[in-house]
Amino acid sequence: MKILFVEDDPKLASLVTKGLSARGFIVDHADNGSDGFTLATTRSYDAVVLDIMLPGRDGLSILRQLRAKNISVPVVLVTARSVLDERLDGLNLGADDYLTKPFYVEELIARLHAVLRRASGNQASILQHGDLSVNLLTREIRCGAAPVELTAREFALLTYLLRSPGQTFTRAQICEHVWNYHFDPGTNLVDVYVQHVRKKLGDLGPALIETIRGVGYRVRALSPA
Repeated sequence: MKILFVEDDPKLASLVTKGLSARGFIVDHADNGSDGFTLATTRSYDAVVLDIMLPGRDGLSILRQLRAKNISVPVVLVTARSVLDERLDGLNLGADDYLTKPFYVEELIARLHAVLRRASGNQASILQHGDLSVNLLTREIRCGAAPVELTAREFALLTYLLRSPGQTFTRAQICEHVWNYHFDPGTNLVDVYVQHVRKKLGDLGPALIETIRGVGYRVRALSPA
């Protein structure tokens, strides 16, 4: 899951980012409201964790503008204050949940799982491609009846490709989404990770992830029944 975390407290931002990353989340961080709004409106995220009190643009105004633009990404609001009116304002503007500081990272993860389930439905949290099944919430992967263990980056790579069967992604697109940095033409990082995923998927791997020479990779589209 790719999360945008908008928080101006550097200590909290570091703690939460590390905690989410350790649980397999991919995290973009913005330390002010203006940058947070730009990221939220120009990139795709599974959820946004949004502090209310921010420099540049406050969290409630960001939320208001996101909903005005019909951006329905789940939003968990975070604040140091537990004022009822503020909490109600956020929920009325379209927030999906609310956390008051201080909080445990484990609680935030539980809230993220809950809002993602509500937003997509349990069935939509399963990516199915032939004999391959990927649970986006529990991170359980099965090829037929056999479980498959992937690292966080391998999981992010597989699910990124698997969401759009038949669509070719360039190495630059994959690098930006999975590693959050611009692609270096001199690196073979993407190719190495694709080989790792193929190997761990066994006989299914080479047929599932196709190499498009000179461009990048794609998940093979299933033939119509």
